[in-house]
Amino acid sequence: QDLVLDNNNLTGSIPPELGNLLNLQMLYLHSNWLTGVIPAELGRLSNLYLLDIGRNDLTGEIPLELGNLLSLEQVSLSNNQLTGSIPAELGNLPNLFNLYLDNNRLTGEIPAELGNLSPMLYLYLEGNQLTGEIPPELGKLSLLRELNLSDNELTGEISTELRRLTGLELLHLSGNQLTGCLPAQWREIAEIRADVPHCPP
Repeated sequence: QDLVLDNNNLTGSIPPELGNLLNLQMLYLHSNWLTGVIPAELGRLSNLYLLDIGRNDLTGEIPLELGNLLSLEQVSLSNNQLTGSIPAELGNLPNLFNLYLDNNRLTGEIPAELGNLSPMLYLYLEGNQLTGEIPPELGKLSLLRELNLSDNELTGEISTELRRLTGLELLHLSGNQLTGCLPAQWREIAEIRADVPHCPP
């Protein structure tokens, strides 16, 4: 079952009763005017593999319960006004390959647990208020194609563990307070934006 209500003029909050639709596989609510919080009840949708509620006016924190949705492959919560930290529980999702949390008001550090998401292809966290260093555990995401961490408050040097990301096609790190230099092999990345130079070969 799919529920596709994107690109409308829907207002109000997301009904927690959607958590009763246990056969739901795809939930598209993006590009509306929805407000309020993301209901924790969505964590009961054990068959859900696509969740897209981006481009709304949602507030509050990302429910930890989303870490129960082991079938999830794609999640977009981008372009809302979500606050709080990124739940470490999202690192429990064994099939997740797209994670878009960009352009919110998220704070705290990037959870090292995201390095457990071995199928990850696209990880977008830009446009938040994330702090701390880029977790070296992200270097385990060997399939990663696009990594966007720009316009946060990240600090520290680029970990040598991240040099293992040899399949990157897009890397955006600008708009942070990173130091040091980029691995020399990243010169081959097709689209790269960073405020630090490449390391000598």
